[in-house]
Amino acid sequence: MGGTPRKYLLDVSRLIWRGWRRSLPTGIDRVCLEYVAHFRARSLAVVQRSGSTFVLSAEHSDRLFDLILNAPATKRSAFVAFGSTAWTKARRRPPAPGMTFLNVGHTGLDDPALPNWVAQNDLKAVYLIHDMIPLTHPEYCRAGEAAKHARRIEHALQSASGIIGNSDATLQEIEAFARRRDLAMPPSTVAWISGPRPPTEVHAKALDRPYFVTLGTIEGRKNHLMLLQMWQRLVAEQGEAAPKLVLIGQRGWEAEAALALLDRAPDLRGAVFELNGCSDAETASWLAGARALLMPSFAEGFGLPVIEALQLGTPVIASDLPVYREIVGELPTYLDPLDGPAWQRAVVSFAGDEDPERGRQLAALKGFQAPGWPEHFAKVEAWLQSL
Repeated sequence: MGGTPRKYLLDVSRLIWRGWRRSLPTGIDRVCLEYVAHFRARSLAVVQRSGSTFVLSAEHSDRLFDLILNAPATKRSAFVAFGSTAWTKARRRPPAPGMTFLNVGHTGLDDPALPNWVAQNDLKAVYLIHDMIPLTHPEYCRAGEAAKHARRIEHALQSASGIIGNSDATLQEIEAFARRRDLAMPPSTVAWISGPRPPTEVHAKALDRPYFVTLGTIEGRKNHLMLLQMWQRLVAEQGEAAPKLVLIGQRGWEAEAALALLDRAPDLRGAVFELNGCSDAETASWLAGARALLMPSFAEGFGLPVIEALQLGTPVIASDLPVYREIVGELPTYLDPLDGPAWQRAVVSFAGDEDPERGRQLAALKGFQAPGWPEHFAKVEAWLQSL
């Protein structure tokens, strides 16, 4: 093939779908994009399409990697033009047995055809698992997602040469699932992921009142409803002096009550703002000017917004989740996600300039070191060599 030997098969199916939709990247998308950037020179692209798995040539892999890394700016016509030539020359089988297959976006793991393809081609499959939320908290997921995720994890355990957990909390839940299903646990490692690299220069936003930010898809498990109901109380009690709330994230699922308030509650107008198309630079500006990031989630696989806020020097008020304590220790102010009054007291206090808890965070943040992608890939690369 020439150039750097292609020893990896990198599944980019999820990123093609997301690029086609021109969607802003989610947390999982960001991880997939980092893997493309890191492994592209040593990888052939793998695409799952209509129940089949295709391996692209080195030339077509490089072209596809370029298209993906430029998404969502890449136009659909570019994907169509690429596919008209690439698919006719794609192979159903890898060029050699024993290659390492990387699937870091969950794509296709629920389909038994994928692990069968891995076995038939004698591949070393490595999967990065982001969370077990559909199984631990199915009430916050779309109908059928629990069964689908169970198939993903079963197939991963049955076909993997190794599993990467984005956190120890996630890996422990995978191990518990394996025990319940009487499945062997393959070799595994924990490699913390990272957020987008902060801009070199951040201009903090300023509003006419103190404001708070919550960052992430508007879905049931993120607990936006509690925040919106709390803001209704703040507006009723403080009127135009109430702090403001900025919601950054696309609309998701299982959040009908929260979305109804956003769309129809007159008392939230002028106090709550929904931004569903922020760039990384815009998000950083909003976070940098906020009194705190609010993360009242019921469950998280990792929690990239917490990392993003802390590395910008912004305090965090978050649910007391094991994964948060694992990745950022005692830095945030932790609260019960069901204790609305406690969240309201914290917001009112953080809105002022003399809150000792906010001051504690600001002092502690001076020594904060965010997890980085170089550390992630250094650990993953060394571990891959041991498989």
